Order: sequence, then structure tokens, then C-alpha cells
Amino acid sequence: MIPGGGQPNMQQLLQQAQKMQQDLQRAQEELANTEVDGQAGGGLVQATVTGSGELRALKIDPKAVDPEDTETLADLVVAAVQAANENAQSLQQQKLGPLAQGLGGGSGIPGLPF
Repeated sequence: MIPGGGQPNMQQLLQQAQKMQQDLQRAQEELANTEVDGQAGGGLVQATVTGSGELRALKIDPKAVDPEDTETLADLVVAAVQAANENAQSLQQQKLGPLAQGLGGGSGIPGLPF
């Protein structure tokens, strides 16, 4: 039985919402400061992105550089960045998924991919 004729305690709801918002903000800051890697070509090309998807570094092994075949190198770079971004999205879901569900299932929260 909820006191007050079934009305939820608005102060308590506001406090819970504020805590969830603070937790979400803390998780987003943590993601922005966490780096994840992706690679292609057996490690010939490695990309590093933040948990929020910002490209931070790109390493290319000299063995991957063939002046006669720049298309393969470009494909490896794209694949490495995509792999890093997939890892970043997995990290986002780990960190933010439970928070997004607590805030209504993730729909309507700007900036979240789920």
C-alpha cells in the first residue's frame, strides 16, 4: 500500500532520477577517457578510439605499405577503425545499457546508440 492514496513520492522519484542522471554522466565521462583498440590484417593496422568513438591513434606496420597497392592499405585502415568502433559500442552498452534501461529503456536519450 502506497501512503497518500496511491500517489508516488515525488521527492523520492526526483532524487532517483537525479542519481541516475549523475550515474549516466559519470559513465559517459569514463567512456570518453577509456581507449579501446581494433585491428585488421593480423595486426598490420591498429586503430585506437575512445569508448565514445573518437579516433585517437592509428598505427600502420611498414609491411602494410605497398606504394603499388594503396587500396588494400585503405581497406585495412577502414576495417581497423570499424573494429575499434564496434569494441567501443560494446563498451558503451556495458557501461550505459543498465543506466539507459533505468531511464526508460534507452529510447529518447540523445547520444546513445541503443
